[in-house]
Amino acid sequence: MAAAATLARQIARSGMLPLCHGPPAWGRAARQPPSLPLAPCRAFSNNKIMVELDESSGVATMKFKSPPVNSLSLEFLTEFSISLEKLENNRACRGVIITSAVPKIFSSGLDITEMCGKSTEHYAEFWRAVQEMWLRLYGSNMVTVAAVNGSSPAGGCLMALSCDYRIMVENPKFSIGLNEAQLGIVAPFWFKDTFVNVVGHRVAERSLQLGSLHPAPEALKFGLVDELVPEEKLQERTGAVLAQWLALPDHARQLTKSMMRKAVLDRLVAHREEDIQNFISFISKESIQKSLRMYMEMLKKKKG
Repeated sequence: MAAAATLARQIARSGMLPLCHGPPAWGRAARQPPSLPLAPCRAFSNNKIMVELDESSGVATMKFKSPPVNSLSLEFLTEFSISLEKLENNRACRGVIITSAVPKIFSSGLDITEMCGKSTEHYAEFWRAVQEMWLRLYGSNMVTVAAVNGSSPAGGCLMALSCDYRIMVENPKFSIGLNEAQLGIVAPFWFKDTFVNVVGHRVAERSLQLGSLHPAPEALKFGLVDELVPEEKLQERTGAVLAQWLALPDHARQLTKSMMRKAVLDRLVAHREEDIQNFISFISKESIQKSLRMYMEMLKKKKG
């Protein structure tokens, strides 16, 4: 554990930064870290995602910076997948922390405006981007830790669920869950599979049907998050957890992760086009469009 403690100190000093490997674990064998010296890796940023990489620890931090609520728009999802791919393809990077730069919110989930009043071509492009985000994150060879520093409904919850470990700020005002049913939307099978794999069938069944958002203490009780920490301790604790995971041989951890997640990933890959068509058919229904319009009006009134 001495190696983990040393790495934890390095991560803490750097302020939670990054490490990486290649394309997603599904469909390819895991790799050993290179024995040659690692080339320097620089931080990079775009409109919605900020990435910082600490060369000494090999840990990256991806921060969502799309105020007011880090909604998962087509642009956000595209930038996220590109950023994650860059880290995967950087041999210096072995682990990544995913968190938010926007106060009190991790991510509000899928951007409703992308699903309301658009063309079928747009719906297809958007849903493919949602799929790509999940395939890359859930199948990542890197150690992925979600530092959930605010509320995280729907698609935001999916992103946290797709990580290897979830640490949430200990604040009962912050909640997390797949609440699609409240919007008249059905969470697709791969959302459900990811949820079941984390919390078990009964909790997932009840939560999905009710569209429940679980306050942080309840989320911990159900195993939706792995631990709660005070906000001022989040950075320190996330670094310590990541260091513990990175102390293990990469190849053993990667192959185990692939073994545990491969069936769920392969299921979407095999039915990807069918899933897109199902989404288009569902979201194009007038009853669903009406529900989405009503929800958007409600949000406008709240802002007003």
